[in-house]
Amino acid sequence: MIILFDVGNTNIHVSTVKEGVLSPQLRIHTDVTLTSNRIHQYIKDYIGREPVEGIAIASVVPRLTQPLVELAHELYQVTPVILKAGVKTGLQIKTDYPQEVGADLICAAVAVLHEKETLIIDLGTAIKYIYVSDKQMKGVIITPGVDISMRALVGSTALLPDIHIEIPKKVLGTNTIECMQSGVTYGVAAQIDGLIKDIEKEVGKSLQIILTGGIAPLISNIVKTPHTLEKELVLKGLYQIYQKNEVKHASASNI
Repeated sequence: MIILFDVGNTNIHVSTVKEGVLSPQLRIHTDVTLTSNRIHQYIKDYIGREPVEGIAIASVVPRLTQPLVELAHELYQVTPVILKAGVKTGLQIKTDYPQEVGADLICAAVAVLHEKETLIIDLGTAIKYIYVSDKQMKGVIITPGVDISMRALVGSTALLPDIHIEIPKKVLGTNTIECMQSGVTYGVAAQIDGLIKDIEKEVGKSLQIILTGGIAPLISNIVKTPHTLEKELVLKGLYQIYQKNEVKHASASNI
């Protein structure tokens, strides 16, 4: 069994791979004070007692990378594959400063390396638009995510309430909660449809569109542009990177 850790700014996404199949992910709220033992407490029932053959880590939160390395070494006796400079990905990053590209963006792009030209839209803490063509990451757009937009709206006003994000029945709301829900859901969907058109115009061709990320299943329902929903895209890419950099170990048992 392989354990995958995708460490984001809001959640740590954990999955296992058995015989090439990813398990449904476990989410742990991102907390920079987490220790290796605390992380193990969160995941031990999810992991079970099967032998752990390897661990892969993609992190945009540096303070949580070391506890995960300690977890790999001390509790599972494996050397983890960490997505960083020098790790084989098969992806060429055609940006001005490749070292600044987040691990989650790289994993998502690697997951579609062998597909046709693709625009990945990752709806996480931030919304990332990732253009992948000919095994190259050729451009990215980053905008505030739905949760960030909602927190900014509520935190910057005196009378607007903190609400649950869901899609209202109508675009035009008739009460405060529906008006806010419409703004952050239909607003993001309209942004997605609009930017897809602008990107396709700029690159001069139609692209395969893939939505991924925590809120993608919700927003996917109101995006008008034809697209595919891939909830585990980043973890799939991380597993592919693990396979390219796998370190062989003797069998180790869970603790």
